[in-house]
Amino acid sequence: MALTLAAYLQAPSNVAARPAPPEFLGASSLGARGAQTISGRATVVDGDTLEISGERIRLEGIDAPEASQTCGRRWLGTWSCGSAATAALQKIVGTRRVDCQSAGRDKYGRMLGWCAIDGRDVNAEMVTTGNAWAFVKYSRRYEAIEAEARKAKVGIWQGDAQPAWLYREQRWQVAETAAPEGCAIKGNITSNGRIYHTPWSAWYGKVKVEPAKGERWFCSEKEAAEAGFRPVAGH
Repeated sequence: MALTLAAYLQAPSNVAARPAPPEFLGASSLGARGAQTISGRATVVDGDTLEISGERIRLEGIDAPEASQTCGRRWLGTWSCGSAATAALQKIVGTRRVDCQSAGRDKYGRMLGWCAIDGRDVNAEMVTTGNAWAFVKYSRRYEAIEAEARKAKVGIWQGDAQPAWLYREQRWQVAETAAPEGCAIKGNITSNGRIYHTPWSAWYGKVKVEPAKGERWFCSEKEAAEAGFRPVAGH
């Protein structure tokens, strides 16, 4: 019997991957139990974020290193685990059709998605390869496969690595001491539009806020989005 995308995504990690059914083809649809599903070619924003047909999708249940983040190597030195996570997701996605079932919206309005390609759980693959942590604060779905990745010492588990949520918190604490009224997000206006940079963005230290140009500081990503600014690529 055919396994629906919804059933596949709810199944344990040891269930064999199967192709998504025909009803999930196309730009957007409603999946099982009325959950929204969006399908199509995806652009990789960072290690845990995709964009399909203008819809930004945060991969549910995982947290990848931030673009500017480095991690410890097995023996000595560090490596760019953040940019490696982005590259890993790009390799998984390629030009294939991605099917993402909505798990709701986050506080920034992004769709939270369980995503699959030809029956492969994209979120799980990022954890399996050591390119993301299981985000157990929000879901325990990938906790077991994270344990396997940790045991195998792959990716972020080869050496010391600060979980992405702690990295963001630390960068924010440092940035807010120098920011006006502790509002540490930089709203920048360029030829590419109105873009905001968080303290963990790769270009944060180089961006200057010039109020005379209409640029400003924000206290939250939600505030920046409501003012018409979008996150920088690799955010």
